[in-house]
Amino acid sequence: MTTPGPTTLIVETTADEESPFDFLGDSSDIVYFMSFAHTERYGAHPPLAKAAAVLKRTLRINIAPLMTFADARTEDAEDEALLERIWQDAAPLADSARAVAAAIETTPELRDLTSDFPELPQRLRELADMADWAAARLAKVRLTYVL
Repeated sequence: MTTPGPTTLIVETTADEESPFDFLGDSSDIVYFMSFAHTERYGAHPPLAKAAAVLKRTLRINIAPLMTFADARTEDAEDEALLERIWQDAAPLADSARAVAAAIETTPELRDLTSDFPELPQRLRELADMADWAAARLAKVRLTYVL
C-alpha cells in the first residue's frame, strides 16, 4: 500500500473484502485531473481543463464517471449526504479511466497538455484495475479525496 501524499484519491468499494489493488504511486495526479476537468465546463483554461475538453468534445470519451467524486472530509449533514450519493457502478468507471489513459498516451495534444502529470495514465490504469475488481463482485465504488 502506498503512503498517501498530501493530496490523495481514496477509492472505496461496497465489496465484502478488501481490494488487492492499490495505487503504485502518488494518486494526486488523478485528483488534479478530476478537479480541473470539473472546472472545464465553466470555461477554465489550465492544461488539464483543456485536456478534459479534448477528451469530451473531440474524442467523445465519457469522463462523467471520473467526475463523480467529493471531499472525503465532511463538515455537516449535507456533506454526509453527498458522500452517500456519489457511489457509482464500477464498470463504467473502469472503462472511463482506461479510455482516458489510452487517449493520453496516443494523442499528442493530450500528451502535451498532461506533460506536467507524467504518471497520470498509469494511475488511471490502476484505478481501472480497482474498479474492474469491484465490478466483478457487483460492488459499487466511491471516489473521494483529501487535500
